[in-house]
Amino acid sequence: MIRELIFAGMSSVRVRFAPSPTGGLHLGGVRTALYNYLFAKHHGGTFIVRVEDTDQTRFVEGAEQYIFDCLEWCGIEPDESPLHGGEHEPYRQSERKEQGIYLQYAEELVRKGQAYYAFDTPEELEQMRQDHKSAENPSPQYDRQVRLKMKNSLTLSPGEVTRLLQAGTRHVIRVKMPENEEISFHDMIRGEIRNESNLVDDKVLLKADGMPTYHLAVVVDDHLMKITHAFRGEEWLPSAPVHVWLWKHLFGLDKMPQWAHLPLILGPSGKLSKRDGAKYGFPVFAMNWTDPRTQELTEGFKEKGFLPEAFINLLALLGWNAGTEQELFTKTELAEQFSIDRVHSGGAKFDYEKARWFNHEWIKRLDVENYRLKVREIFELNGIAVTDDAYFTKVLELVRERCTLLPDFFGQAGYFYSDPTGFDEASVLPKWDQAKRDYFTQLSQRFSALSSWDTAAIETVFKDLAQELNIKVGELQMIFRVMLVGAKTGPGVFVIAETIGMGKTLKRIANALAVFP
Repeated sequence: MIRELIFAGMSSVRVRFAPSPTGGLHLGGVRTALYNYLFAKHHGGTFIVRVEDTDQTRFVEGAEQYIFDCLEWCGIEPDESPLHGGEHEPYRQSERKEQGIYLQYAEELVRKGQAYYAFDTPEELEQMRQDHKSAENPSPQYDRQVRLKMKNSLTLSPGEVTRLLQAGTRHVIRVKMPENEEISFHDMIRGEIRNESNLVDDKVLLKADGMPTYHLAVVVDDHLMKITHAFRGEEWLPSAPVHVWLWKHLFGLDKMPQWAHLPLILGPSGKLSKRDGAKYGFPVFAMNWTDPRTQELTEGFKEKGFLPEAFINLLALLGWNAGTEQELFTKTELAEQFSIDRVHSGGAKFDYEKARWFNHEWIKRLDVENYRLKVREIFELNGIAVTDDAYFTKVLELVRERCTLLPDFFGQAGYFYSDPTGFDEASVLPKWDQAKRDYFTQLSQRFSALSSWDTAAIETVFKDLAQELNIKVGELQMIFRVMLVGAKTGPGVFVIAETIGMGKTLKRIANALAVFP
């Protein structure tokens, strides 16, 4: 905490979430966005969303808008972005490429001798892989040992390089990683990280179409957008030496943001994936995503029936804790207590049952008004028109203790609108006899005579008649519940009767008596 606060005091905190519009937003990506957002809000800083669309071959139409829709649902909207604007526009890397931003820095590295032009064709690259493939090295890389055997500005004469460039020969720009150097940086989560330069290959910085790769773009954009802290997944640790090297030779290591590589979110068999979700039946994306190319649907937490408050709560605790026993946090509380020094370095195991617990707790904790309209949509999709908002709110308040996901409300409260289509006869018939038939026949008559239809009056009549006929109240209440609901579920049975009203109560008793022998 001390290190991050010292740094934050030196400059206004600016963090960024930089997704690629290539498909649905995995909950790991949302967690990265959330940690950036919370860190920014904790320090009174700025949260930026920058779209990294450098890989046009993987670009998917509609994915960018989907990402912003997910962030809006979660309540972690940016201060600056392609949709919100800002002083460092544009925020799409494809648009920044058109301004020539990346080309100038790539060529600066070439002039400094830290990068070079590579004219190798795809066929020549494939031949290189075949020629250098071995049992010890099954996937050869374009590195310090290979570069001098390839067609690039390190092996060609200056005149030939000039000729090829002037002729418009297809080429890329690669970083020239040094030999026998230790490249190190401080990670806010993991401490000092050291890498041997000999183990790092010469990554492409600028592709043949002029589009930058992530390696160049992330460094250039973080510098130009004045990013002070950069949080990303630990899968980027192998690329960190390249980025440190670029920072050193383009802008100086003193200008480099503080880095934190976040732990993986783990599923049942390693890194949590779409395959895990499909296999075990839980969502892995923030919202439903249908791949426009394959029409494959990946289920989202929103459509599954999660509240955004619960979703960001559970995500925040997948890799971070406040150092207390507290588990339920509002977004404001998370921002107040969040610090990178309490983010774990080890992977965080995703537990769907725990996720459901969070949602159950938030359904109980929030005022019904927070999700009434969402539940109303569920009812209407199931053929029930909600016309009385006050009645609907009362019903939701009665059953919310029993609901884990929003669709549960329909299963737990549908009987407040529709008569049961069947009865749990297996529970009733072993206890059913002529005495109980007589009881419910008389109960209907006494209910009809009530001048006040409220819980207290209903319970008094119910129990007085049971005492008169010498029948156990407990058995009668269970049967009464099945008559009204169709099953042994729901809040207090007398509350149910009061809520649905005298007419529906009498009707359902009659319907049950027509079924029970």
